[in-house]
Amino acid sequence: MTGDVFPADGMLSLEPVVVGVVLAMAVVTYLTKVGGMWLVRHVELSERLEAGLSVLPGAIVIAILAPELAVGGPAEWGSAGLVLLVMWRTDSILLALCAGVAGVVFLRALL
Repeated sequence: MTGDVFPADGMLSLEPVVVGVVLAMAVVTYLTKVGGMWLVRHVELSERLEAGLSVLPGAIVIAILAPELAVGGPAEWGSAGLVLLVMWRTDSILLALCAGVAGVVFLRALL
Protein backbone atom coordinates (compact mmCIF):
# COMPACT_ATOMS: atom_id res chain seq x y z
CA MET A 1 0.00 0.00 0.00
CA THR A 2 1.67 3.14 -1.19
CA GLY A 3 -0.97 5.87 -0.88
CA ASP A 4 -1.36 8.20 2.07
CA VAL A 5 -4.55 7.82 4.05
CA PHE A 6 -4.85 11.61 4.23
CA PRO A 7 -3.42 13.05 1.01
CA ALA A 8 -2.65 16.75 0.55
CA ASP A 9 -6.03 17.54 -1.05
CA GLY A 10 -7.82 16.53 2.18
CA MET A 11 -9.89 13.76 0.62
CA LEU A 12 -9.82 10.39 2.33
CA SER A 13 -8.10 7.78 0.21
CA LEU A 14 -8.61 4.08 0.92
CA GLU A 15 -6.78 1.21 -0.66
CA PRO A 16 -9.05 -1.47 -2.16
CA VAL A 17 -7.35 -4.10 0.00
CA VAL A 18 -8.23 -2.19 3.18
CA VAL A 19 -11.85 -1.81 2.11
CA GLY A 20 -12.01 -5.52 1.25
CA VAL A 21 -10.56 -6.55 4.61
CA VAL A 22 -12.99 -4.32 6.53
CA LEU A 23 -15.94 -5.68 4.55
CA ALA A 24 -14.76 -9.26 5.08
CA MET A 25 -14.50 -8.66 8.84
CA ALA A 26 -18.01 -7.20 8.86
CA VAL A 27 -19.37 -10.28 7.05
CA VAL A 28 -17.59 -12.66 9.44
CA THR A 29 -18.89 -10.72 12.45
CA TYR A 30 -22.44 -10.80 11.08
CA LEU A 31 -22.26 -14.52 10.28
CA THR A 32 -20.94 -15.27 13.76
CA LYS A 33 -23.85 -13.46 15.37
CA VAL A 34 -26.47 -14.99 13.07
CA GLY A 35 -24.92 -18.44 13.46
CA GLY A 36 -25.02 -18.14 17.23
CA MET A 37 -28.67 -17.10 17.19
CA TRP A 38 -29.50 -19.98 14.84
CA LEU A 39 -27.65 -22.45 17.06
CA VAL A 40 -29.41 -21.26 20.22
CA ARG A 41 -32.79 -21.79 18.55
CA HIS A 42 -31.94 -25.38 17.61
CA VAL A 43 -30.23 -26.51 20.81
CA GLU A 44 -31.99 -26.95 24.13
CA LEU A 45 -30.25 -24.89 26.79
CA SER A 46 -30.15 -25.95 30.41
CA GLU A 47 -30.96 -23.42 33.11
CA ARG A 48 -27.32 -23.46 34.16
CA LEU A 49 -26.13 -22.64 30.63
CA GLU A 50 -28.73 -19.87 30.28
CA ALA A 51 -27.54 -18.38 33.57
CA GLY A 52 -23.94 -18.49 32.36
CA LEU A 53 -24.81 -16.86 29.05
CA SER A 54 -26.71 -14.08 30.79
CA VAL A 55 -23.59 -12.95 32.70
CA LEU A 56 -21.19 -13.45 29.79
CA PRO A 57 -21.09 -9.80 28.58
CA GLY A 58 -19.97 -8.57 31.99
CA ALA A 59 -17.40 -11.34 32.29
CA ILE A 60 -15.94 -10.43 28.89
CA VAL A 61 -15.67 -6.77 29.86
CA ILE A 62 -13.95 -7.69 33.12
CA ALA A 63 -11.53 -10.02 31.32
CA ILE A 64 -10.57 -7.22 28.95
CA LEU A 65 -10.27 -4.44 31.52
CA ALA A 66 -8.87 -6.23 34.60
CA PRO A 67 -5.26 -6.44 33.30
CA GLU A 68 -5.28 -2.71 32.57
CA LEU A 69 -6.64 -1.99 36.04
CA ALA A 70 -3.99 -4.22 37.63
CA VAL A 71 -1.22 -1.95 36.34
CA GLY A 72 -3.28 1.24 36.48
CA GLY A 73 -2.78 4.28 38.61
CA PRO A 74 -5.14 6.51 40.59
CA ALA A 75 -7.13 7.56 37.51
CA GLU A 76 -7.91 3.97 36.59
CA TRP A 77 -8.75 2.92 40.15
CA GLY A 78 -10.94 5.98 40.68
CA SER A 79 -12.78 5.25 37.47
CA ALA A 80 -13.21 1.61 38.50
CA GLY A 81 -14.93 2.85 41.64
CA LEU A 82 -17.13 5.09 39.52
CA VAL A 83 -18.04 2.13 37.31
CA LEU A 84 -19.03 0.08 40.36
CA LEU A 85 -21.15 2.93 41.70
CA VAL A 86 -22.93 3.54 38.38
CA MET A 87 -23.48 -0.19 37.86
CA TRP A 88 -24.86 -0.59 41.38
CA ARG A 89 -27.25 2.37 40.97
CA THR A 90 -28.39 1.84 37.35
CA ASP A 91 -27.74 -1.85 36.55
CA SER A 92 -26.65 -0.74 33.06
CA ILE A 93 -23.38 -2.08 31.67
CA LEU A 94 -23.34 0.48 28.86
CA LEU A 95 -23.88 3.43 31.18
CA ALA A 96 -21.25 2.11 33.59
CA LEU A 97 -18.71 1.72 30.77
CA CYS A 98 -19.41 5.22 29.48
CA ALA A 99 -18.99 6.63 32.99
CA GLY A 100 -15.73 4.72 33.37
CA VAL A 101 -14.30 6.02 30.11
CA ALA A 102 -15.32 9.57 30.96
CA GLY A 103 -13.88 9.13 34.45
CA VAL A 104 -10.50 7.95 33.14
CA VAL A 105 -10.31 10.83 30.66
CA PHE A 106 -11.24 13.37 33.34
CA LEU A 107 -8.96 11.97 36.05
CA ARG A 108 -5.98 11.60 33.71
CA ALA A 109 -6.37 15.25 32.70
CA LEU A 110 -6.78 16.30 36.34
CA LEU A 111 -4.00 14.23 37.91
